[in-house]
Amino acid sequence: QVQLMESGGGLVQPGGSLRLSCAASRIIFSMYDMGWYRQAPGKERELVAVIRSGGTLNYADSVKGRFTISRDSASNTVYLQMNSLKSEDTAVYYCNAHPLWGGMDVWGKGTLVTVSS
Repeated sequence: QVQLMESGGGLVQPGGSLRLSCAASRIIFSMYDMGWYRQAPGKERELVAVIRSGGTLNYADSVKGRFTISRDSASNTVYLQMNSLKSEDTAVYYCNAHPLWGGMDVWGKGTLVTVSS
């Protein structure tokens, strides 16, 4: 059973950077699209970035040019590098594994990112 664990959240000032990590156990990246989602207080969960099984990258318009998603197959880890952070980036960030064969998505428990001065 695939398990995901996020880390790297915290408090950062506007304009700062953070790197989130998602450690994935029992996973083969070629069989999953891996994504980062976020949910701000009072708002619905939204897609931030996804790295497809074949390596294609997609980003929400709100983070294009500031966030970068990547993966390391050797360590089974997915990263989200976040630069030029804004207060509106404050949210709980979740790692997601979407299986290509139509099975159930797997979610991590989330990591809180707070952007504030």
